[in-house]
Amino acid sequence: MTQSSTAEKVIAVTGGAGFIGSHTVDQLVAAGRRVVVVDDFSTGTRTNLSQWDGDARVAVVEGDVSAGLDAPLAGRGVDGIVHLAAQTAVTHSIEHPLDDVRVNYAGTVQVLEYARRNGVRKVVFSSSAAVYGDVDALPVREDAECRPVSPYGIDKLGSEKFLYYYSVVHGIASTALRFFNVYGPRQDPSSPYSGVISIFADRAFAGEPLTIFGDGEQTRDFIYVGDIARTIVTALCGDAGDRAVANLGTGIETSVNALAATIVEIAGTGAPIEHADARAGEILRSVADVSRARDLFGGGSDIATVSLTDGLRETLAWVRGA
Repeated sequence: MTQSSTAEKVIAVTGGAGFIGSHTVDQLVAAGRRVVVVDDFSTGTRTNLSQWDGDARVAVVEGDVSAGLDAPLAGRGVDGIVHLAAQTAVTHSIEHPLDDVRVNYAGTVQVLEYARRNGVRKVVFSSSAAVYGDVDALPVREDAECRPVSPYGIDKLGSEKFLYYYSVVHGIASTALRFFNVYGPRQDPSSPYSGVISIFADRAFAGEPLTIFGDGEQTRDFIYVGDIARTIVTALCGDAGDRAVANLGTGIETSVNALAATIVEIAGTGAPIEHADARAGEILRSVADVSRARDLFGGGSDIATVSLTDGLRETLAWVRGA
């Protein structure tokens, strides 16, 4: 494929005005792709894409994936889809499971149906470590038994099965990337769906208490958003990973207590740390085995290139300037 033909390819990014989506748009444009963003702006913002205002390489269309992509993508000539649009709050999925099914499960089928009807070459899907639930052996491998403890995790796992079906039966190349805990600039700390790092950072700068649910010894694998976005583009634009499911994390386990202490230290405000009752549906320990992603998308090297300390400094700098 020549460089000119590569540059003409149009990639649709559902949820492209969101935190991870907007970083993915940046990486796609840097890779020579034209992009059409489909977003309902329930959590994403146009501000996240303001760097592309007036640039013909990025089009933004308002649309809800659960209603299908035919209208927002009409006449676009889409070659690939990055499907990031989702309801991302585990607690919301527990309280409103039917809404989670509509957005996260049925929405994925809508994306795949559009891909089938329109000859889309490849779909990359944002799955989640929530598909695993509480596992017996860590770091968790992709072949571990999946025992999700929330509708969110169930719907992500079901969506993976549909990706496999559309690949086998309808010939649509697809890759499911199981995100662990993603953080970085543009993650809105005011949103109830936001990640713990952006919330902690916002409160630390304000000198307000950082609230940890449970004893704080629960662990997570925190990966910087730039590493996620770069790997999404690699998976979409390359031939590797068809019908694959791959963890995207760092392989490093960090407790929420340690995370909070580090954020307070970087912020330098001496914000207090408090504890509250544990939340239902929250897993206790999580860390990824990343060997499959390393082999498929990293050329044998780690896909996580940004350390937690460096990533936290970048994130806190953004929060301070936001």
